[in-house]
Amino acid sequence: MSMDDVFKALADPMRRRLLDDLHARNGQTLGALCEGRGMTRQAVTKHLAILQAANLIATEKRGREKLHYLNPVPIHDIADRWIGKYERGRLDALATLKRDLEGQTDD
Repeated sequence: MSMDDVFKALADPMRRRLLDDLHARNGQTLGALCEGRGMTRQAVTKHLAILQAANLIATEKRGREKLHYLNPVPIHDIADRWIGKYERGRLDALATLKRDLEGQTDD
């Protein structure tokens, strides 16, 4: 699994909606994830396979059911790598500005 796989998986709005649904209620079956989508089970299954290949979801067999669970780690890695490092400079600048405006020193 590469970060490119995660970005490709997140590029599709249907896959993002599936992740949102799992975030709201983790451990759903394929049938539950298909409800109200206007898509075939096969289409939803293909989206879930892409999410699983990107390690964004994990599955667990429970009897005859297969439950789907959100794995937030790859999204956290993206946030840490691609968002966090760009925000640090801004936050440092705001902290410096606040100190300067309030007349504080670093001592």
